[in-house]
Amino acid sequence: MSTKIYMDNAATTPVRDEVLEAVLPYFKEKYGNASSIYSIAKESKKALEEARGKVAKAIGAKPEEIYFTAGGSESDNLALRGVAEAYAHKGNHIITTKIEHHAILHTAEYLEKHGVEVTYLPVDEYGCVCPTDVEKAIRPETVLISVMFANNEIGTIQPIAEIGEIAKKHGVLFHTDAVQAVGHVPIDVEKMQIDLLSISGHKLGAPKGIGAIYIRKGTKVTPLIFGGAQEKKQRAGTENIPGIVGLGKAVELAEAEMEETTERLVSLRDKLIYGILEAVPYSRLNGHPQDRLPGNCNISFSYIEGESLLLLLDALGIAASSGSACTSGSLDPSHVLMAIGLPHETAHGSLRLTLDRQNTEEEVDFILEKLPPIVQRLRDMSPLYEEAMKQQKQ
Repeated sequence: MSTKIYMDNAATTPVRDEVLEAVLPYFKEKYGNASSIYSIAKESKKALEEARGKVAKAIGAKPEEIYFTAGGSESDNLALRGVAEAYAHKGNHIITTKIEHHAILHTAEYLEKHGVEVTYLPVDEYGCVCPTDVEKAIRPETVLISVMFANNEIGTIQPIAEIGEIAKKHGVLFHTDAVQAVGHVPIDVEKMQIDLLSISGHKLGAPKGIGAIYIRKGTKVTPLIFGGAQEKKQRAGTENIPGIVGLGKAVELAEAEMEETTERLVSLRDKLIYGILEAVPYSRLNGHPQDRLPGNCNISFSYIEGESLLLLLDALGIAASSGSACTSGSLDPSHVLMAIGLPHETAHGSLRLTLDRQNTEEEVDFILEKLPPIVQRLRDMSPLYEEAMKQQKQ
């Protein structure tokens, strides 16, 4: 077996072969600008609208409600900043949660500096936000509720339909960052009462640099980017046709395969989770045990540092991620793990393994064989572990 095992699919995914095949012609043979009127441009325009229809169908939206962006972060920025500015005459209050992606949290911080009040809701030990808390936080001046569909770190799926119903009842717009959810779990923006929804292509087998935002018809959003009249003047700039075609194809494939893929991934995920918990003492599962993404496994190990664990796994050809941001220049543990109540030292010892369609049971077995001795090796070097074992013997 090859020991090049990629289990960081929540960070990014490889472009699918079918997607690559679909996009290649739009780099060279069909390179026309979709805003032009000659034949080669009409090919691009047709591909653009076909992709728009595929994305819309995947989430139960209308094609005219889909706007293409450069990715999930831009879509999140557009949702929060666009709504805050467009509805400033109505109110200046936004509700979100403490476990959102930084594309939401940093945008919220920016808005706070410009007169918008933001309520950051807590979550329970599983990372779930309580719909009752959402409703209690609504004020007369509330213009937007933004709650992510599924968390990128711990995989917990939120009660989106309940929150959507609350938002509609109070006449408040509802946005969800569905970057981790689209193509992985069923979504229906009508049934769930979602007004805005963010999508990122590279989380489901499309190229990087392409995303989309669903904006319910009639919802006002002030653009972030001004220029041409592309995307009905909502997002200026020549359309990224290869990326858009890729996103459309990837979403189409993911939707068609979702039931089969989910069943297989849940089986692999649970084997991985419970295999680790059984083999490694002083470990705990992070996130909801059932209401979680099909491929998400996030486990904390007491008495070790996650970065050391990642390096030793990488030496074996296993790509994963940790529960702290040390590798990105910050010594802070994950804000998500802190929000669910983990102490700093436990949060620092977390490991996220995220599976996708290309992962196999053989790879899971390899990790279950190699991970426990690595954790024990790191604990044997830890004075904290040594002290904890001494106290247990007393």
